[in-house]
Amino acid sequence: MKKLMLSLFIAFGFSACSLSNDDLNVDCGTNADLPFSGVPILCNYSVKTLPNNPSALIISSQEKMDLYFTKHENTCTVASDPVIDYSKYYMVALFAGAKPTNGYAIKITSITENNCEIIINFYEKGPQTGETLTQTPTYPTDFILIPKTAKGILFNRTNESPDNIVIGNFGTTNDFFQINDYNILKFLGVSVNNYEFEQYKYNAKTVRSEYTLFSKNIPAEILAIKGQTKTYGTPNSAGQGGVYFELHQGITVTKIYIDNNDTADQSSEIKAFKMAIKSKINNLK
Repeated sequence: MKKLMLSLFIAFGFSACSLSNDDLNVDCGTNADLPFSGVPILCNYSVKTLPNNPSALIISSQEKMDLYFTKHENTCTVASDPVIDYSKYYMVALFAGAKPTNGYAIKITSITENNCEIIINFYEKGPQTGETLTQTPTYPTDFILIPKTAKGILFNRTNESPDNIVIGNFGTTNDFFQINDYNILKFLGVSVNNYEFEQYKYNAKTVRSEYTLFSKNIPAEILAIKGQTKTYGTPNSAGQGGVYFELHQGITVTKIYIDNNDTADQSSEIKAFKMAIKSKINNLK
């Protein structure tokens, strides 16, 4: 393939990449997907100086972490371990720069690697239709861990939909996944009834179109309660347990809890959907 070159600028003393790209005829071999993990770093650290312009940091040691971040006590409802093994991983911090309101986000979607470099794909989104905005500047960020490398790291903007689905089961085991049209996230250490998923670490796997495909299983009954929360039966963390479903469409979030037992309020379509969720979770484990 042709080597992807992006115009460079300097952010915090590190090389980072802008979004305009040129091609050089350099054979870098075949691209392969590279695994990565998400980390809720802002639960335990704050950025000392938030950049006004888009930029990236590659953190390769605790000394560099301490140079650009300030450690504090955990501020999230989920306990998280802030320790990073820099002998195995680099932390990539991606900054969208200053935005005029809330509603903006930046998200790393996939990573590929070839003989020349590592290419980190990401997308940005702005405020969604109907979203309530506050006229206060925000600084969207995303943080991941990648295997330690000596290769150059480039950044490539893509166009993706932020819509996604979260599925999970709870009871004797707790397995939770986010399904997008660009990847699948496996959330780590999810506790029952604490479903603020941005506070959990995750492992990412590049898979295309899974959101579109799984959405075909959603019953009309659930689509009709768009933006609400509904519980079928009496699922809980002990005893019978249950399955969890969360649908994100624009700014609308629909949450569903379904008892593992077939209760009277579960229609045949809901029972079939429950089985589809369980089957998908088993396939993703």
